[in-house]
Amino acid sequence: MPIDRVPPVVRNKAIIAGASAWIDALPTLIGDLEDEWGIVVGRSFDDPTEAYVAEATTADGVQAVLKLLVPHDPDAAGHEITVLRLANGEGCAQLWRDDASRGAMLLERLGPSLKDLDLPIVRRHEILCATAQRLWRPAPDCGLPTGAEKGRWLGESISRLWDELDRPCSERAIDHALACASRRIAAHDDERAVLVHGDVHQWNVLSNDNGFKLVDPDGLLAEAEYDLGVMMREDPLELVASDPRDRAREFAHRTGLDMQAIWEWGVVERVSTGLLATQVGLQPIGREMLHAAEVVSR
Repeated sequence: MPIDRVPPVVRNKAIIAGASAWIDALPTLIGDLEDEWGIVVGRSFDDPTEAYVAEATTADGVQAVLKLLVPHDPDAAGHEITVLRLANGEGCAQLWRDDASRGAMLLERLGPSLKDLDLPIVRRHEILCATAQRLWRPAPDCGLPTGAEKGRWLGESISRLWDELDRPCSERAIDHALACASRRIAAHDDERAVLVHGDVHQWNVLSNDNGFKLVDPDGLLAEAEYDLGVMMREDPLELVASDPRDRAREFAHRTGLDMQAIWEWGVVERVSTGLLATQVGLQPIGREMLHAAEVVSR
């Protein structure tokens, strides 16, 4: 496999994580998995940001996907595998083989993403909400991080990246995001927490013959509003073209969940992802998210 087929954002993420050796070792890792899992690996996909992802075919001709996570978080593979096992194909792609120690997963191959289908934004929101709801379920003691833990991590990440990137947005936007994170941390309730995907957006919702399924779960035990907060950060220019809170109202109406919680998670996710996108060179979306953060912080 030519190394130049690793998507630039994935390559940058590996370099930032100090995992350049992982890029060099990809051909050997793929060859080992082909032998062990009885698969043939084909062309890679260009749009992943957290992993090397390629087409694969099993020995009996079934079309699959091989996913190899960038080793930037020692728990990421285990958390994703946990979510996929708990979902068992309901709301998320079916997991067929896995090796957490190598960040490797063999998954069912799905169709085009919601992004590729180019649907009107209202229809996309309908599909995103309905697909996320299929995954939400109680999952006590499954070992996934809580919403409170994720809120603390996001707050720390926002503060650190803002300084490291020479403050690419205003202090007001940062303070607003940190205040929202503090409120969501305080509001966490283990009794109400459910299994959530953690990164619901149009690139992570893929079509199949029976509708749509999620891919690339982060995995949390949190209030369901967290997933809708991630959806709040997306399409930032469309968000601020009218009253930004209209989207939170729409999501609350569709799901029966709390609008203020949806709004606050959206504020946190928008700033966190905008800073991360800036760090790895994912533009113009990084600038657009930080612009939207400025608008809503007023």
